[in-house]
Amino acid sequence: MNAIPIILAVIDILVCIGLVMLVIFQEGNAKGLGAIGGGADTFFGKAKGRSMDRILKKLTTVAAGLFAVLTVLLYLMTGRGG
Repeated sequence: MNAIPIILAVIDILVCIGLVMLVIFQEGNAKGLGAIGGGADTFFGKAKGRSMDRILKKLTTVAAGLFAVLTVLLYLMTGRGG
């Protein structure tokens, strides 16, 4: 068996776990699970909390795009896509 799909699958799983963690730590409108991160408004201050939320949103977007590309690439590499 080729080693490249296995390596990509491991990277895909790690990106998936990271994506889940990024989503959990985001603030959210109702302050639901975002409070797990420690409450950005109280620890970092209001301005830093907003910038931290912006960074988390950008990282989530990048991680979601990377996860989608890796998943499609793995699908095509394993012979199921064509």
